Amino acid sequence: MTDIAALRKSYERAELDETASAADPLQQFSLWFQQALDGQVPEPNAMTLATVGSNGRPSTRIVLVKGFDARGLVWFTNYQSHKGRELAGVPFAALQFHWVELERVVRIEGAVEKVSDEESDAYYHSRPLDSRLGAWASPQSEVIASRAVLVANAAKAAVKYGIHPPRPPHWGGYRLVPDTWEFWQGRKSRLHDRLHYRLDGGVWVRERLAP
Repeated sequence: MTDIAALRKSYERAELDETASAADPLQQFSLWFQQALDGQVPEPNAMTLATVGSNGRPSTRIVLVKGFDARGLVWFTNYQSHKGRELAGVPFAALQFHWVELERVVRIEGAVEKVSDEESDAYYHSRPLDSRLGAWASPQSEVIASRAVLVANAAKAAVKYGIHPPRPPHWGGYRLVPDTWEFWQGRKSRLHDRLHYRLDGGVWVRERLAP
């Protein structure tokens, strides 16, 4: 078995300097996201979503960002899922993108709100039919007897709604409204670049953090 403690990687692909980074973190994120797309990074829109329960225990999972702009970053899910229940109790979260091939990480924190019904409807109806039926079929995060339950539920939804299923009332979007961002660029000798952005009186302040 490989000695895990001996695993090493030298990060030497790029650098992140204050003078060459955007003053607005959304602009910096847009640049890096486009470079991840151009670099054909596998699933560049995959991000870790961290929430916390009322008992103070954190939990994480991978979700897909489906849009971002000055209002925040958006993803869609079942409101009755584990993460949905936690967000209902503690409406704050953290996101993390890890683009391994580019030796980059982006961390984002902030308050979370539901998107409008109109936004949820528009995205839901843009999905493939199987995905739309799947939103009806899966009691997300609940214990089920077997996969056959999901298959049967999907079949029932197909019979009931045909090719025009409506958006389930328990399914829709969330938007994280950032108040902090961090951009991490791997560097040689573990002297990594970390630029942190925080809101101060409505203005983004950019600071360098020690790695």
